[in-house]
Amino acid sequence: MNERLSQEKTYRIMLRNYPDMLDIKQMCEILGISTKTGYALIQEKKIESLKVGRAYRIPKPFLLSYLQFGANQNEK
Repeated sequence: MNERLSQEKTYRIMLRNYPDMLDIKQMCEILGISTKTGYALIQEKKIESLKVGRAYRIPKPFLLSYLQFGANQNEK
């Protein structure tokens, strides 16, 4: 349990310089992936997002959820 809390705290520290609503470019920068891969993660619903007009917006809690749970589940 302590490991998970420290992991969550680490992710929050990583994201503190980013706005609460990320665009695709910011999300990909954080994850260290290409925008093509970022769009694929959104299309496959592995990362939840909101669509505003033609652009995707990713609230920080959605990205935190993916980092904590989704990335591990996708490896199985």
